[in-house]
Parts: sequence; structure tokens; C-alpha cells
Amino acid sequence: MADYPQDLRYTKDHEWSRVQAKKAMIGITDFARDQLGDVVYLELPEAGAEVKRGQPFGVVESTKAVSELFAPLTGKVTKVNQELVDAPEGINDSPYEKGWMIEIELSQPDEVAQLLSATQYQELLAAAER
Repeated sequence: MADYPQDLRYTKDHEWSRVQAKKAMIGITDFARDQLGDVVYLELPEAGAEVKRGQPFGVVESTKAVSELFAPLTGKVTKVNQELVDAPEGINDSPYEKGWMIEIELSQPDEVAQLLSATQYQELLAAAER
């Protein structure tokens, strides 16, 4: 089974969040990357944009499919990983380090408690395989 970092929080839509104080970095999980295949295009919001938990914030396109990205948390985009937009294949190699997509300043920090732990996320994936 793939490795899911314990310090991250996860969604059922296969996004991860690395929460530190009132900021969160967001990306897609190794499972999502594996399901998509080789990522070839990425569309992300501009810095300053507002994202809302559960709402689309971007698009990822692979050799297999085009998928919307759903915000795991609500907040204002403070950084966009422009290197990843320019070279989206970085997600294929490193979904948790180089593959971060956006950083947001949380406007509703209490939402973090609604995200899944690494263990809960792995249980969700295991249940889906049955």
C-alpha cells in the first residue's frame, strides 16, 4: 500500500492538506495521482482568490482523464506553485513535496477537524477496494 504521510489531513476526494497554524498547503494524494496516470496539465487559481471547502478550485488533466480539484478547506490563496503549473509532471514524482498546488490562509480553521487522518484515509481506500 502507498505511503500516506501522518502529518497530513485528507479528504474523500483524495486531496491532502498540510496545516500549520492558520495556513494550509494543498495537493492531491498518491492514490489520486495513481488513478489519474501521468499528469500533463494543471489549472490553479491566482493568489488572492477565495476557495471554499468542497468547491472546485482547479483542474488537473492527465493522459487518462480531466478532473476537478476540490478545496479541502476554506480560505484565501496566498501562494500558487507556479513551478508545478509550468511542469505539472512534478505531481507524478512527488505528490506530497514538490506536488503541493496552493497554500491558503484559513478563514475557518475549525474545518480541519472534519478532515481524515492518514489512518482514516487508508481505511477509506481499503473499504473501497472490497
